[in-house]
Amino acid sequence: MLAPRNDAVKRILIADDHEVVRSGLRAIVEARPNWIVTAEASDGEQAIALALETRPDVIIADYSMPLVNGLEVSRRIKALQLRAEVLILTMHESEEILSEALLTGVRGFLLKSDARKHLISAIEALLDGRPYFTSVVLEKLLTDYRLNKQNKSGALLTSREQNVVQLIAEGHTNKAISSILKLSVKTVETHRASAMRKLGMSSTAELVRYAIRKKLVAP
Repeated sequence: MLAPRNDAVKRILIADDHEVVRSGLRAIVEARPNWIVTAEASDGEQAIALALETRPDVIIADYSMPLVNGLEVSRRIKALQLRAEVLILTMHESEEILSEALLTGVRGFLLKSDARKHLISAIEALLDGRPYFTSVVLEKLLTDYRLNKQNKSGALLTSREQNVVQLIAEGHTNKAISSILKLSVKTVETHRASAMRKLGMSSTAELVRYAIRKKLVAP
């Protein structure tokens, strides 16, 4: 049974697959009075489980995590109707990632290179119910959006399709993916086929190369 909440204490969950990154984020967060790190997760599935267990106010989630990426974490947190806000951290300046984040309902987005300078402000904004995007991120979003509109080439994958492609690139079978994403095998196959059709691809190797190029997995 969970202990009663103390609203004066702000609870933060950190999810990143690199221990050194988690330690750095923890040090920044816990230097602030009345902010505590309730848990650390090394992959997206663990982040969701720990969010259910510890009920944080804010989840700091790396975009590129094993099993389930930061955007899928955000989507599931909202589906579970938890009150936590999700702050996505990424090292990649990508209009596609930003667009997907906005579509998923993410209200906080930081480049990892900006984290030391902006992390506290971002968490404060989310705790106050305000979105937070640094000027660098906003300028990147606007610039890439204009360029994308001028030279559109192919439809964007949905967040589900991106998740399936990520897990395929990580070497998971359709059956394993269905278990991870809580979907039927047939639905996974449908998302896989849809992604391949949109991307004009016909092999798993091509999907893996796409996932590496889009920073969904590490090379």
